[in-house]
Amino acid sequence: MTPFSFARATDAADALRLGAGDATAYLGGGTNIVDLMRETIAKPTTLVDVTGLPADIVETDGGGLMIGAAVRNTALAEHRAVRSRYPMLARAILAGASPQIRNMATVGGNVLQRTRCTYFYDTAGSRCNKRAPGSGCDAAEGFNRIHAILGASVACVATHPSDMCVALAALDATVHIEGAGGARTLPFTDLHRLPGDHPEFDTVLEAGELITAIELPALPFATRSSYRKVRDRSSYAFALVSIAAALDVADGEIRDVRIAFGGVAHKPWRALKAEAALRGGPATEATFRDAALAELADAKPLRDNAFKPDLLTRTLIAVLGDLAGAAA
Repeated sequence: MTPFSFARATDAADALRLGAGDATAYLGGGTNIVDLMRETIAKPTTLVDVTGLPADIVETDGGGLMIGAAVRNTALAEHRAVRSRYPMLARAILAGASPQIRNMATVGGNVLQRTRCTYFYDTAGSRCNKRAPGSGCDAAEGFNRIHAILGASVACVATHPSDMCVALAALDATVHIEGAGGARTLPFTDLHRLPGDHPEFDTVLEAGELITAIELPALPFATRSSYRKVRDRSSYAFALVSIAAALDVADGEIRDVRIAFGGVAHKPWRALKAEAALRGGPATEATFRDAALAELADAKPLRDNAFKPDLLTRTLIAVLGDLAGAAA
């Protein structure tokens, strides 16, 4: 582990001042950054503890929720308003990790966690463009069962590991950011990047910028939502595929829908083509299947994950069928 200094921020302005250096990292629960430092993948010279920043979940004037970036995952999953109004989010968090990790992990840290690609972590013997730009991608021709089928590039086929982020993408969340240039917001779906030629950059955050909150909009039909994760074992494992979905059905017709996929791309994948195919159609298995096929038209499975399109299709049909049945 590279030697580093440590500082504790008292508020966002203090965090930005302390985090102004080129080799500074913000520390929340440490459930990912500490592992990366141990493996010498991340080499910050300064760690700025931001767990003292506001950790509140408050109602917004528009009827949504403002979630402080320092809120622990357990507190978010257990919050009454989250459980009743955004159940897909609570379920995604509970599916994501053990209670011990959820008790430590913060919302901001979860959003910024890095891929769990085996080749990314193998600093001794594997080429990885995300870890060492320009070195190559051994996952492309290696054991790539868990890797991307959507939005990948020749430079990187890694997937984003977060369950919580899949639900946030489906819920049209907004990210609140502060930096040297002031405060800004952006849609959650614009925060993470596809790999392109520069997979070493996971997000569009500028150096030193700090996520201060995640805002959920009012979405009444999200009370009828769910998150389903398919994994190799029922204990805590990363998703082969996952789906966050909310469905608004009246008299057998789909009025509105929100869908995002996990385990299939370098970022949480908002399924806009599937949503467009579903709106105004009947809530039937055939419609659900056609929507999945529309979203997966550009999928490019690898040698070991050719099962993913079919698995994702069947999972989407099951999730939407359950939500439609609940509506009926």
